Amino acid sequence: MALIDQGGDIRHGEELDINAVDQWLRQQLPDLAEGHPEVTQYSGGASNWTYRLKYPNHDLILRRPPAGTKAKSAHDMVREYTVQKKLWGHYAVVAEMIGLCTDPAIIGCDFYVMRRIEGIIPRANLPRELVLSEAQVNQLCTNTLDQLIALHQVDYEAADLASLGKGKGYCKRQVDGWFDRYVKAKTWNVPSYQGVRDWLKQHTPEDSSTCIVHNDWRFDNVVLSAEDPTRVIGVLDWEMATLGDPLMELGNVLAYWIQADDKGILKKTRRQPTHLPGMLTRQEVVAYYQAKTGVEIKHWAFYEVFGLFRVAAILQQIYYRYYHKQTDNPAFKSFWLLNWAIWRRCRQIIQQDTH
Repeated sequence: MALIDQGGDIRHGEELDINAVDQWLRQQLPDLAEGHPEVTQYSGGASNWTYRLKYPNHDLILRRPPAGTKAKSAHDMVREYTVQKKLWGHYAVVAEMIGLCTDPAIIGCDFYVMRRIEGIIPRANLPRELVLSEAQVNQLCTNTLDQLIALHQVDYEAADLASLGKGKGYCKRQVDGWFDRYVKAKTWNVPSYQGVRDWLKQHTPEDSSTCIVHNDWRFDNVVLSAEDPTRVIGVLDWEMATLGDPLMELGNVLAYWIQADDKGILKKTRRQPTHLPGMLTRQEVVAYYQAKTGVEIKHWAFYEVFGLFRVAAILQQIYYRYYHKQTDNPAFKSFWLLNWAIWRRCRQIIQQDTH
């Protein structure tokens, strides 16, 4: 595993019309070096296709939706581009946008190009070449949380992003929306979550505040400096960014936070290095967020259970496709078992809740 992600071979069926892209790019960057770029594709991310276009004088990233995409809202390149374009100058670790193309005559779909942020992307495990002390891991953890907090503190009106969300009522909309998604994707072999859903509805709070939320905040969506691997220099994948409640986002973040003392099947779902000595526990993350922001969290169990239920709904949507033979990816075969494990964890939190 290379220390810095370089991209690899283009996957079959996902080739890029580089002639068309190159001609379009020269209108955005008149100083592009002569000749076509070196093109590679990133394997990370199961949603939008991501390519590296390396020219001698410009290192670029192209993002486009997968082939056959019908619902623009699911892979909205205009939205993803606009969020980052408007955040530029207001948030230090967003990539520089180069251009947005909405002309289907170029490659048949919307796409955008941004400047590549060269660095380390921490996935389930750190690259073998990267050895961090416990103190460095702790610094990486808190630096990453600090960038989340910094995003939540961006003045979205000053960034001209007030139209990004629907306003008050975010918590209720999220609860209702994920309930609907789960019910539509339910199969016979997974829990109904009826008791969990009833409990969430009964305990849904008013929005604590409204801010820009990334909505997919994980370590594998940040870029670390190669010179100082504890420092975050980029945040990627803004596809689901919106205006929402920061505590709902914190619950979503910790639903993916598998720590060293977790047991059972959920431990096998770890996708980020949150198990390393020096990483904060979920409880410590909540305490850190409160201390750094001054926000008082009155009923953390709600946000924790919601985050877990949201993950269950996402897994179930994927499993539904596998169950109905819309995909044959064997990685999805056991998602129904994960759903039961998440249900048990939700029930445990609810039973321990004394709110």
